[in-house]
Amino acid sequence: MSFVISGDGTRITYDKAGRGAPLILIDGALCSRKNGPNGALAALLSQYFTVYTYDRRGRGESGDSAPYQVEREVEDLGAIIEEAVGSAYVYGISSGAALALEAAVRLDSIKKLALYEAPFVIDGSRQPVPDEYTAQMERLIALERRGAAVKHFMRKGVGLPAPIVAIMPLMPTWPKLKEVAHTLLYDTLLTIDYQKGQAAPLYRWAGVKVPALVAVGGKSPAWMRNAMKALADVLPDARHQTIEGQTHIIKSTVLAPVLHRYFAE
Repeated sequence: MSFVISGDGTRITYDKAGRGAPLILIDGALCSRKNGPNGALAALLSQYFTVYTYDRRGRGESGDSAPYQVEREVEDLGAIIEEAVGSAYVYGISSGAALALEAAVRLDSIKKLALYEAPFVIDGSRQPVPDEYTAQMERLIALERRGAAVKHFMRKGVGLPAPIVAIMPLMPTWPKLKEVAHTLLYDTLLTIDYQKGQAAPLYRWAGVKVPALVAVGGKSPAWMRNAMKALADVLPDARHQTIEGQTHIIKSTVLAPVLHRYFAE
């Protein structure tokens, strides 16, 4: 375990493993380097790359500073890249993919991007995230109603059926989800502009010049598959790939060879 100090003085904790070109993995909502899919993925990829996993601000052993701004999260990633000899490959999953895109717009130290299922809603294949979603998330977090914030995210943000959301407090992982529930507002601010049922906001990423792999699971819902195809069409130098048999919870043993091939080209 090591750490860097980000631009606003926030301590960002990271792990580093392997040898080779630097590759940074960015978690999605509610995940950290000890609680999420990127730990297992890092172990597989460290055979080929120097892999960095880190706790996004407000999670795990990283610090936090108020008020939250997307620019600060980009600076956090930039500090990790600077630690990794000044340039790196970057992979992001879910809201981590949205953060990777933000960073690619603002930083010139990213050599290649790989994005898996950024949670964008660009057409009528599912209900858009409601207009009042962000304000309700802010209220729940301000009131320290962490469990309610997680349920709000799962029901209105992810779009899970109400019965599934209702039984989530019975899951063993529930306490860990509540522990980082305050960072759901961060993920909301990263993604909400791209969840309104319109493709036009994706053109913000038309200026991303670095090569990008845009991947989606073959068993993921239509709204996700449609969004990733649209994103790949917008990015100037992108490759779209459907990974058959996979969902948003993609198996590391399936994803690792895809990323290895792409970043090793």
